[in-house]
Amino acid sequence: MNWEQLLSNQRLGDKPKEHAVSRSAFEQDYDRIIFSHPFRRLQDKTQVHPLPEYDFVHTRLTHSLEVSSVGRSLGKIVGQTILERNQQLGSKFSFHDFGAIVAAASLAHDIGNPPFGHSGEDAISEFFKFHTAGRLFKDHVSDWEWEDLTHFEGNAQGFRILNKKQYQGLKLTCATLAAFSKYPRKSLLPDVDKSRRSQKKYGFFQSEKDVFGIIADNVGLIKRADMVWGRHPLTFLVEAADDICYQLIDLEDGCRLGLVSYEDTVELFAGILKDKLNRTKLKSISSIDERIGTLRAMSIGCLIEECRSLFLDNETEILSGDFDVALADSILSAPVLNEISNISISKIYRSRKVMETETAGFDVLPGLMETFTQAICEQDLGKEASKKAKATYRLLPPEIRNDLENECGSVYEKLMSCIDFISGMTDTYAISLYRKIKGISLPHS
Repeated sequence: MNWEQLLSNQRLGDKPKEHAVSRSAFEQDYDRIIFSHPFRRLQDKTQVHPLPEYDFVHTRLTHSLEVSSVGRSLGKIVGQTILERNQQLGSKFSFHDFGAIVAAASLAHDIGNPPFGHSGEDAISEFFKFHTAGRLFKDHVSDWEWEDLTHFEGNAQGFRILNKKQYQGLKLTCATLAAFSKYPRKSLLPDVDKSRRSQKKYGFFQSEKDVFGIIADNVGLIKRADMVWGRHPLTFLVEAADDICYQLIDLEDGCRLGLVSYEDTVELFAGILKDKLNRTKLKSISSIDERIGTLRAMSIGCLIEECRSLFLDNETEILSGDFDVALADSILSAPVLNEISNISISKIYRSRKVMETETAGFDVLPGLMETFTQAICEQDLGKEASKKAKATYRLLPPEIRNDLENECGSVYEKLMSCIDFISGMTDTYAISLYRKIKGISLPHS
């Protein structure tokens, strides 16, 4: 792989353009994402603590903004050194281009996540795996399509959203879309190479396979097998920004909610900061919240520097595709991050409120899936459309109905449009609609 091709500013369907100095195509990508409807919905989607009662607990929106900020910093400082090493790139690119690509891809990294956090992905998958109404579709789709449905993946849904026509025509650059794709492979892959981080999950549905292939060719990703590629180098920085933020900020939230003690939190941050931590100065800050915030900010700075060094030390191996591990798993502070992860799992992610809401999601999302898939696909299953199905169909947004009536020919395509609708819901809307269609509550006049 080479940097000039990797930094392609071409948009699908458009001709290549000269790199602008005042406002680059990558900065435009960032703006297009932040003003889009799918991004706005992240303000009411669970990060860790569902439907938070406290304004300082993070949602998917605040998390995404913070990851983007860290990603921009990582991209810029890495880009600066890459440009120094490759002077011929300086006539076309600046370190701001590297920062803008990573910032835009980081901003969108959770855009495909459904309501109720990662349990929402499992809830959609389990509808097709275990629910009678969902399993009816198995004989109406291909093996690859069934794999998409029974192993729903937020990363692939995000790639789908970013390439759909109706979302204000985002049409992002190939560089940003490739950097966004942490797992550049299809879902149906019998021989997964578990040693490669890029194959841990999958990154696109069958419905977007052709689009992904065009992007991969445009930026010059290394092809490993049929519908399997190596990562775009800047993807490692997007992933690192996400890892840094969710590890440290989930710990910060856990401390503020009383799930992790203040003393334990300080010691965990101290493991990253080492001699940079001035305990006397820390005690001079009166507010405990401000103390934790200060430790978190300093720790992010340390981790950014560690990730930068590791990336640049392995630039040749990254460009050749030989380096394929998460940066945050290989830096000096990796053991501390692993300890934070273990504590987060036991004390934060498995806290009672989190588990209660996740459990509710396993009723809400399959309930919505059953109602709407039956309304959409009754005739495909050999049934006559009922009055209930017709009434339910009219509840779908106009853009989904337009897809179903003009774009979707197969059962798989119809099911994917249904998933677009349900996975795009906010937590609050999903609960509200579920209660109404199940007769638990009625709309207010």
